[in-house]
Amino acid sequence: MAMRKPAQPTTSRSRAWRWFHRFGSPAYFYFFAGRWAPRFGHLAVAFFLAGLYFGLVVAPPDYQMGDSYRIIFIHVPSAWMSMFIYVVMAVSAGIGLVWRIKLSHAVARSCAPVGAAFTFCALVTGALWGKPTWGTYWIWDARLTSELVLLFLYVGYMALLAALDDWKTGSRAGAVLALVGLVNIPIIHYSVEWWNTLHQGATITKLGRPSIDIRMLVPLLIMFAAVNFYFLAAMLNRVRCELLDQERRTRWVQEVVNG
Repeated sequence: MAMRKPAQPTTSRSRAWRWFHRFGSPAYFYFFAGRWAPRFGHLAVAFFLAGLYFGLVVAPPDYQMGDSYRIIFIHVPSAWMSMFIYVVMAVSAGIGLVWRIKLSHAVARSCAPVGAAFTFCALVTGALWGKPTWGTYWIWDARLTSELVLLFLYVGYMALLAALDDWKTGSRAGAVLALVGLVNIPIIHYSVEWWNTLHQGATITKLGRPSIDIRMLVPLLIMFAAVNFYFLAAMLNRVRCELLDQERRTRWVQEVVNG
């Protein structure tokens, strides 16, 4: 009688691998996103309300710019998210390109419109801030120009996806473009250090104590949390739509559609 091989004990690595494999399933991620997207949305609304209240009402006027500086509570988080979302988009697209994971491409596709919106918001609020501060809405400053290039990269990525009818071909071509565009991210971040620009340097992320009043810093950090929660909610909802379209011929999508 043949002896059975004793079962191997379940290790933390094997459990993590099973969790990762299950998390990469479109059906599992669809229902996971459905549970968490509303929660992130509610958190985003709460943090937006708190951040705007403390930023527009509680925070004191700036000793040089007066109340015009308050646009930073929208501008700075938007500029941060424009870069952060691009990195998430490019990394997700790269994972999908190398390991051919459909969900990764869906995440990358879902990031692009949200990132483009934040980039546009950063450019517009920066222009509104620039008029009273620099005396002009726009100047071909290194930081402003590289941020504009970032918007073109987002638009180019979405245009490339729309131009190619085949989902897989478009996702792979878009992934290459997104990865190439990553070179622009450090240019945006370090432009104020590499070139002599009008744009002010870092006030929060620099080493040592941030050179900003704590009453201004707290609402700014709250707004950072708000935009991050908004991104998670918007991205997850868009991924759900992408998965329904991508997997429309599968049984689980038919069950979802038919109720």
